[in-house]
Amino acid sequence: MNVARRFGAGGAAWPEAVGLRSPAQPGNPPPAPRAAPKNTAGGGRRDATATAVPRPEPSGKPENVSLLFKLYCLMVMTLVAATYTVALRYTRTVETELYFSTTAVCITEVIKLFLSVGILAKETGSLARLITSLKENVFGSPTELLKLSVPSLVYALQNNMAFVALSNLDAAVYQVTYQLKIPCTALCTVLMLNRTLSKLQWFSVFMLCGGVTLVQWKPAQATKVQVEQNPWLGFGAIAVAVLCSGFAGVYFEKVLKSSDTSLWVRNIQMYLSGIVVTLFGVYMSDGAQVLEKGFFYGYTHYVWFVIFLASVGGLYTSVVVKYTDNIMKGFSAAAAIVLSTVASVILFGLQMIGAKAIVSASCEFFLEF
Repeated sequence: MNVARRFGAGGAAWPEAVGLRSPAQPGNPPPAPRAAPKNTAGGGRRDATATAVPRPEPSGKPENVSLLFKLYCLMVMTLVAATYTVALRYTRTVETELYFSTTAVCITEVIKLFLSVGILAKETGSLARLITSLKENVFGSPTELLKLSVPSLVYALQNNMAFVALSNLDAAVYQVTYQLKIPCTALCTVLMLNRTLSKLQWFSVFMLCGGVTLVQWKPAQATKVQVEQNPWLGFGAIAVAVLCSGFAGVYFEKVLKSSDTSLWVRNIQMYLSGIVVTLFGVYMSDGAQVLEKGFFYGYTHYVWFVIFLASVGGLYTSVVVKYTDNIMKGFSAAAAIVLSTVASVILFGLQMIGAKAIVSASCEFFLEF
């Protein structure tokens, strides 16, 4: 076969067809250079940024992670929440020397901050990248810090109200009543994220409230405690904590999913402001007694265990919100009711009236999503 006849005279078409340059042959002029594309933005020189791929806008939807990872996070969060409730109840009602709950909340924020910095260091891969990330996203972004101070303030109030509630309510009553945060979160989701709920879901909300009413009734001397309790104060604290949980959870979800900023950067931003807020709470609530008795007065191994559970639970909560949503977080909390209620029956001699209604209502509420 005549190669020159197949590829054209001189055989120069083939290398050019595949993007190669043939050397200039004697007597033939060199190939003319290709004209650079014009920059329509202005000027004859092409701007390097013109070829940059535009970054996609955040979609606000959960990121595509494996189902096993989501289930793992939900299971750990459920176990931690159930254990935390029973352990916190023990430290606030059985031990005679009560620690300051405000200092425990503050220490929890500090531990979560250090854990988040450690995870971010592993995510960035080097100390230099970690420092750069902190400079750019934390210390160099006062606006973002201010944005994340809102859930910090609300969460700090919620945590302190949780201590007040558990000091004055039975663990089962606290855990079930606290699930009013589910309809509160659903309402905040509808208002803040423009989502809709079905009629069955709203019916489940009223069923949930009915179960809470049943849980409030219990025979006399149903709980074995060594300190005097004020149920009305406990229910008032629960009401504040429920409102805080609903608003702060949905607000944090909206911030997380409205940008591609790292989850751990967001956590660091929130915990930094949280430490400031909780230190102020220590000063306002227990300042004089802390100066007299010490910051760590009443701390035992059980108290440190509660603080550890609160720290780990806080991190897993942020992961669940990031990769699923607050609805799944509420489902996990509903599952924790069963575990903590069973444990409370064994440890504190509590009653389970109304717990089944709460669990079934929660399941109906979330199965519709």
